[in-house]
Formats: sequence, C-alpha cells, structure tokens
Amino acid sequence: MLNVNEDQFELLVSDAIDAIPEKYFKKIKNVVFVTANEPTPEQIQKLRLLPGHSLFGLYEGIPLTSRNSGYNLVLPDKITIFRLPMLSYCKDEISLKGQVHKTVWHEVAHYFGLSHEAMDKLGGI
Repeated sequence: MLNVNEDQFELLVSDAIDAIPEKYFKKIKNVVFVTANEPTPEQIQKLRLLPGHSLFGLYEGIPLTSRNSGYNLVLPDKITIFRLPMLSYCKDEISLKGQVHKTVWHEVAHYFGLSHEAMDKLGGI
C-alpha cells in the first residue's frame, strides 16, 4: 500500500478541486469538500456497501437538479474523498493523483445531478 499521509492526501484533493474547470467551479455553491480515511459505518450502511467493496468518494446533499425555490437555509452539501481505499487501490503516486482527480470530478458530477449512467455516456467521469 502507498504511504501518503493525511496532509499529503489533502494537498492532492486540493489540487483536484483547483483543477475543476472555472465554468463549473463558479456554479458550485454551498458545498464543503473534506477528506476522511474511510467511510463511516453510517455511510456504509446508507449505501448498502458490501464487504470487500471500496468507496473512493461520496457526495451527500441535494443535487442542483433537485433543488427548487424552497432551497435555502440548509447545511452545505458534502463531498468526502476517502484516503485509505485509494491507497490500497493505486500502485503509485501518479495513479493516486489521477484517481483523486477522477473521484473529485465524479462527485462534483453528482452535485450537478448526473447519474452514474449519464457519467458513463459522457466518458466515465
């Protein structure tokens, strides 16, 4: 397994957030990006994640496509990027950086309301 500490991982995530194209980034409102070592038991249960399956990132919130005029005074949506599953999956720091970028973009796509099927049609975001 790769040896990337939490601070180094947060820098990779920060770089991936900075790489979000400006035309999308400026539309992201009321979202917090965080890192965690792994999903919580509550997140695993909510997603019905089976043993042995990995989760690299998670969007929790109300996608833009589901918001209406009553959307106000709500807690921020949350995008969590998980460190340990990625460290177990990636062979080296170059593949880790690529996976972090892909995962951040994937979770941002969920924020914009894209399903996994729609992402696949767009080229596997």
